[in-house]
Amino acid sequence: MTATNARPTARDTGTGGAARDERAGSGPGAGSDAAQHDTVASVVRQWRAVHPELDTGPMEVIGRINRCAALLQQAEDAPLRRAGLSRAEFDLLGALRRTGHELTPGELARETFSSGAAVTKRIKQLTERGLVERRGDTRDRRVAHLRLTDTGRDLVDGILPEQLAYETAVLSVLAPQGQGDLAALLADLLSRLEGRMGALRA
Repeated sequence: MTATNARPTARDTGTGGAARDERAGSGPGAGSDAAQHDTVASVVRQWRAVHPELDTGPMEVIGRINRCAALLQQAEDAPLRRAGLSRAEFDLLGALRRTGHELTPGELARETFSSGAAVTKRIKQLTERGLVERRGDTRDRRVAHLRLTDTGRDLVDGILPEQLAYETAVLSVLAPQGQGDLAALLADLLSRLEGRMGALRA
């Protein structure tokens, strides 16, 4: 859920990521001309030429997810950029706004799927901008409690409608039904992956 300046590279689509587009009738989007002529498809053709014995099916999904993410990151988020915020910073501000109460840096890290070091750096920057304020714990000086300032809350509330409109425009390349189908598929994939990645890495 973060915005970076990452640029899509061959590695983005070549290691975890391309699609089998020429196996008749197989794979997601097999009947779609767009799906069969995207940049990931050419990477799969190259891999199939090098290793025709391997099933490149997983690249159809993983590769296209990676490629879409890289393109979205490359484009950045226009409303956030105008406000001088990165996606990661907005996610942090949004976590403080939507939960409606103070959070510790550790809780913010979990809410935003970020490392503790990254949260610490962003909090410092946002505090200096007057968007976040910290309160020391009365029982443990090592613990900080973070909350939005009035300025930070107003900024989030002002940006959110514009950001949602921007994201709606980005997704307008898909029909509403397609957006719903994609959301459902991604939700299913995410729910199955969450909690299992540790086992897959072992």
